[in-house]
Amino acid sequence: MNATLRVALVGNPNCGKTALFNQLTGSRQKVANYAGATVERKEGRVLAPSGRVLQLLDLPGAYSFDATSPDEAITRDVCHGRYPGEAAPDLIVCVADATNLRLHLRFVLEVQRLGRPMVLALNMMDAAARRGIHIDIGELERRLGIPVIETVAVQRGGTSRLVEALDRQALPAPPAALPEGTDLHAAVRTLLAATVTMPTRTGRIDDALDRVALHPVWGLTILAVMMFMIFQAVFSWAAPLQDGIELGVATLGEWSTAQLPDGVLKSLLIDGVFAGAGSVLVFLPQILFLFLFILILEESGYLPRAAFLLDRMMFKAGLTGRAFIPLLSSFACAIPGIMATRSIQDPRDRLTTILVAPLMTCSARLPVYTLLIAAFIPERSVAGVFNLQGIVLFTLYFAGVASALIVATVIKRFRGDKSEHALLMELPSYRLPHVRDIAIGLKERAVIFLKRVGGIILTLVVLLWVLASFPAPPPDATLPAIDYSLAGKIGHFMQPLFAPIGFNWQICIALIPGLAAREVAVSALGTVYAMSGSDDTVATQLGPLIAQQWPLATALSLLAWYVFAPQCLSTLAVIRRETNSWKMVAIAAGYLFALAYAASFVTFQIASALS
Repeated sequence: MNATLRVALVGNPNCGKTALFNQLTGSRQKVANYAGATVERKEGRVLAPSGRVLQLLDLPGAYSFDATSPDEAITRDVCHGRYPGEAAPDLIVCVADATNLRLHLRFVLEVQRLGRPMVLALNMMDAAARRGIHIDIGELERRLGIPVIETVAVQRGGTSRLVEALDRQALPAPPAALPEGTDLHAAVRTLLAATVTMPTRTGRIDDALDRVALHPVWGLTILAVMMFMIFQAVFSWAAPLQDGIELGVATLGEWSTAQLPDGVLKSLLIDGVFAGAGSVLVFLPQILFLFLFILILEESGYLPRAAFLLDRMMFKAGLTGRAFIPLLSSFACAIPGIMATRSIQDPRDRLTTILVAPLMTCSARLPVYTLLIAAFIPERSVAGVFNLQGIVLFTLYFAGVASALIVATVIKRFRGDKSEHALLMELPSYRLPHVRDIAIGLKERAVIFLKRVGGIILTLVVLLWVLASFPAPPPDATLPAIDYSLAGKIGHFMQPLFAPIGFNWQICIALIPGLAAREVAVSALGTVYAMSGSDDTVATQLGPLIAQQWPLATALSLLAWYVFAPQCLSTLAVIRRETNSWKMVAIAAGYLFALAYAASFVTFQIASALS
């Protein structure tokens, strides 16, 4: 009875499956990728009251086993027990939205065709009750021949019945498999007629909200205002937290190096660790605020509606409304955004979305943007309400979106595509985001960022410090030591290429490690200027320092560069894996570099002429 039970959670997108998984496993979960694939997998453990261990696997959402995307193919193969190196689950828990059984029961019946032990978890039962939907659980169990358990994934204790059901019984016997020729739609209609009483097809609240949210004018206005306010908040709300982190970094740096004699170790800590990694750590609050708003929009059920609103506009640019969510995900990081394009069925639309996803302003750019905006854009209000720095940040994000639409339009005309692709997608019910799921999402993002700071960023900063420290300057040196180092020589060698766009040799040095991770450019600047003898507390004073030494035209040029800059190497690697084409990697890197250089050249020349 105490043997481990391997349980796979499956269900349509928006059924609350992942919320159910989070409620069951909490922090006892790990995230990885399937072997040989870029599809994400989540695994977690639940210790049942009897001591039985439930090993849960959260499979990607799927509408059908007739897979039209890599996500659905993974779910199909795992459930069938034919995924390489992946044993078939002992039990399948099929999660269905109790407020939308008309859609979700079809997949339940398709899973039942497998003839494997399964349980149906009717999720969102609280929402169904509020809408007057009555489900005859007993009759549904009798007709399906499987256990049917009520769950409320967003409430503490809302999954206890499911755990108890899995704990108190031996492995459920396989249900009678449905014959392949069964008409699933007809079977669903029969089940609904016999077991479900639904006074209205959709909730009155959903209808009322959609009349505004999906209005062709008011809906787009609300979306634009919402995004504008998000970027205002990202810049304004994070400021006190950033000040606290800056103070903490400065205090820790002084305390940890106070007793050290001057030498290599002290220089490494001050000029490398604290001037480099410390200058990136201060941007964690802004990144988390951005993720907070994205998670709230996702959990509330608003994102599919935004995709619907933008479908016509995106279609004219050679995209589809389904590209909205991958592109929105790219605001966090282009890597999951590119992976999310697997939900786009048409291969031409998917390829276009992959190529323009790097133009979305990922969170790794945020440290560069906020450093330059805080240093060169005055902190004052506009119209007595808006923050000027927030307006500039919004403009940079908007420039990324606009450029993506322009590039997609060019690609569409280049390929001569005049076909139309209808957008068919489910609009889930509106719901209040659950604090627990938001907290788990933010924790995951914070851990990822801190691992980057403690891993790749710190490693690159130390490597840059080594390059900037050796060889030592000659005895008759008159310039800072870094000018005679390998890093200094590399920077001076690159400067003629970037001089027309206003970049000095320090910026040229920072561009190189920035290829590994965008935010490393900030830490690299901190290290370079600290070792140039500019300021001993550069980790917290980099902004004022460059404001004194750079012309405004250079700062604006660097901002323009990072709107289009060639994507980090990890993103180029994902493009290679998703397209299986080095040609697409070369095209992406080439056009992004060309756009970045052209935008910076025009910006620098105009700003210089006007200054």
